Amino acid sequence: MSAQDLPQELRRALSTVAREPRLLVASDYDGTIAPIVSDPAKAYPHRESVSALRALAGLTGTTAAVISGRALRDLAALSRLPVEVQLIGSHGSEFDVGFVHAIDNDAKQLLQEVQTSLTQIADNNPGASVEVKPASVALHVRNAGPEIGRRALNSVRQGPACWVGVQTTEGKQVIELAVIPTDKGTALDTIRHQEGATAAVFFGDDVTDEKAFRVLSGPDVGIKVGDGESLARYRVDSTEMVSKALAFLLEERRTWLAGASAPRIERLTMLASPRSVALLTPDATVTWFCHPEPDSAAVFAHLLGGPQAGHFSIAPERTGLPLSQRYIDGTMTVETRWASLGVIDYLPHDVNQDRTDLTRVITGDAKAVVTFAPRPEFGQVPVSIQCEPTGLRVLGTNDPMVLRSPGVEWRIDSDGTHDVATAIVDPARGPIVLELRCGTQDLAPAMTPEPQRRQQAEQYWSQWATGLDLPSLKPDLMKRSALTLRGLVHAPSGSILAAATTSLPEDLGGVRNWDYRYCWLRDAALTAQALVSLGSRTEAEDFLGWVHRVLETLPGPERLHPLYTIYGETLPPEAVIDQLPGYAGSRPVRVGNAANMQVQLDVFGPIVDLIASLAHARERQGITDPAKALPDADWELVHAMCSAVQRRWTEPDHGIWEIRGNPRHHVYSKVMGWLTVDRAITLAQKFDRTVDPAWVELRDIIADEVKTKGWNDEVQSYTAAYDGTDLDAATLHIGLSGLIDPSDPRFAATVVATEAELRSGSTVYRYHHDDGLPGGEGGFHLCAAWLVEAYLLIGKRSDAEALFAQLVDVAGPTGLLSEEYDPVAERSLGNHPQAYSHLGLLRCAQLLGQPADVLV
Repeated sequence: MSAQDLPQELRRALSTVAREPRLLVASDYDGTIAPIVSDPAKAYPHRESVSALRALAGLTGTTAAVISGRALRDLAALSRLPVEVQLIGSHGSEFDVGFVHAIDNDAKQLLQEVQTSLTQIADNNPGASVEVKPASVALHVRNAGPEIGRRALNSVRQGPACWVGVQTTEGKQVIELAVIPTDKGTALDTIRHQEGATAAVFFGDDVTDEKAFRVLSGPDVGIKVGDGESLARYRVDSTEMVSKALAFLLEERRTWLAGASAPRIERLTMLASPRSVALLTPDATVTWFCHPEPDSAAVFAHLLGGPQAGHFSIAPERTGLPLSQRYIDGTMTVETRWASLGVIDYLPHDVNQDRTDLTRVITGDAKAVVTFAPRPEFGQVPVSIQCEPTGLRVLGTNDPMVLRSPGVEWRIDSDGTHDVATAIVDPARGPIVLELRCGTQDLAPAMTPEPQRRQQAEQYWSQWATGLDLPSLKPDLMKRSALTLRGLVHAPSGSILAAATTSLPEDLGGVRNWDYRYCWLRDAALTAQALVSLGSRTEAEDFLGWVHRVLETLPGPERLHPLYTIYGETLPPEAVIDQLPGYAGSRPVRVGNAANMQVQLDVFGPIVDLIASLAHARERQGITDPAKALPDADWELVHAMCSAVQRRWTEPDHGIWEIRGNPRHHVYSKVMGWLTVDRAITLAQKFDRTVDPAWVELRDIIADEVKTKGWNDEVQSYTAAYDGTDLDAATLHIGLSGLIDPSDPRFAATVVATEAELRSGSTVYRYHHDDGLPGGEGGFHLCAAWLVEAYLLIGKRSDAEALFAQLVDVAGPTGLLSEEYDPVAERSLGNHPQAYSHLGLLRCAQLLGQPADVLV
């Protein structure tokens, strides 16, 4: 007997309820997890049921319980269930063994009288027996003849059952009289509220279990064992089938919590258009796709919840692994290839701003299976799919959505909440073109043929990449890094995403799961600066325009938040999507980012440094007029950033790493305050602007304080903050920025200390001190890049080259880098792809490509 023997409707219901954030699984005892036997003292539970309940109780967000009519002490002794499984006896009146002490004296006296009466009835009816419990007495007649049993039960009904203060519960061949209220439904609700369960599953076989079935609602699942009328929606015919149902529920929930075999992060590949991003798995499943913006809710959240969270997959009809997945050189178009099948994926550019399109082209000689399962709003909105002559229409969403697929014959199936469309296609007769269009109901042919649309999208990227001044080291990987950074640029607004995803974990199974689909002032400025260094100024100019628009909404520049939505608005409160199990079971899945409300006083430095890089780049590219190389708008921004530093540099803050603890005087933040003023003075001198005399004095004051208070003799290093001995890789910027000369022995000592404390093989950790969050994290690729630069500054070129080589080696097969790396498990962690990581890689390649005695 297998789980397939369960009714299909029950399997579907259990699969659905298994995906609840917090689940309560409860069962009666006799007739459910244990068979009915003539001797109640020998009603042992099925081993399979016990194992399943134990395992369920051990899962995250899962409670297992048994609610029985037996006395709690007897239930515990007979069932031998582990302590992880909650036991409730006497039809819900006993929640712990010492419960009898809660009965007052009047109830105890009544209980004694009931016991005396039932004992007398049992004595007068051979085969009847009495079971005494802490708050009730039961008369069993299963071993009496039918006529004698009926007579005994009637004697109870007409006698003590009528007494004031007696609660009567009847079951199969048993009647129980309690001196306090008893109700399995109340007991079920009590546990539900104690555990905060969002749904409950209850198994029962007796009339006493109907009170529990009565309180089930919404996503709850009630399962009746055997025949007879019942409020339960589902049935099984035996206690053995209860074991199968529990085992099936266990496997479904375990799979859901584990993230449904998530693909390795480094093997995910990003598609991009000027305003959208999407992620593919190595086997051509669209695993992440948001609409209408990259920071909107996901249409496909397979990455964070498996197939149930929405996906769009294409695979050969004959199962097999792909042979390769690669970018078309110089583009954001991706080709996945099997032996006789290929899939081309790209995001078209010729669509209105209110649309998000994805085009998939299937070619080859083998048949392919296509599965289209959109789940808008992270799967929280029920959807149905309607077939049209030229494609599919998705119904039930706030925004219209269609899949144009002329010539494809679809089959629509439902799990009761969502539809899924599947089709078998044969590209041997010609390419199969699938066009997902979000934000429109239009299923008509596009104005431009598909090959031309693809060419238009690819030229956007390739023409841009052709004009770049790429480092000589690893040129193909550097081109991919540049394209990845450009792919994170949101062209309509000018903002730049920190990463394409939310909630990819910094620690598998941990809670360090953040939403990076926003525009951090720091990250965006560093990304734009990296692109300026490659010869592309447009992204920086557009980003600075975005910063100006944000400043217009504030009373002063010192009130800048660390991050904003892509259109420069304040983020909504950080929220949790409980319905998703997270990547590889790493919960919670977060939307929004509470760092939005932090104080991060380093953000002014990267903006001014970007303006400086942009001005020098304009000059190198032939703009000799100082007023044009450094326009008034940019200089106004420099003034605003310096004013912010003047007002706030003495304050503690949360720092670059957004530690969710008390603010500290972080050395990196002070260094960035110094850099803000230093670059402003340099710009003024170079481009004929007036220097505020207070800036020169402020620059010296900040530098003197950092040199004095940032150094710690005990650890022989500059530290994370003034008030501690803990190290931080970001503190390397005391030398990288120029605040102290790289030849200063204290900088060399800081590099040595950072290497000893924070480097692990091919990666470098941000810090190791307690940041108030549970779990660990991987090493940061950006920190490794900083250490490469620091090595070069102190003359350790061979160490720099070796670490750079290791950094290159951990890039994914299509050249993408996530935020972090676990050197023990040798796998990537964190959101993906991460701008920080790619700009760090580019910086390293540029520096290492220079002569040994020259650093830029």
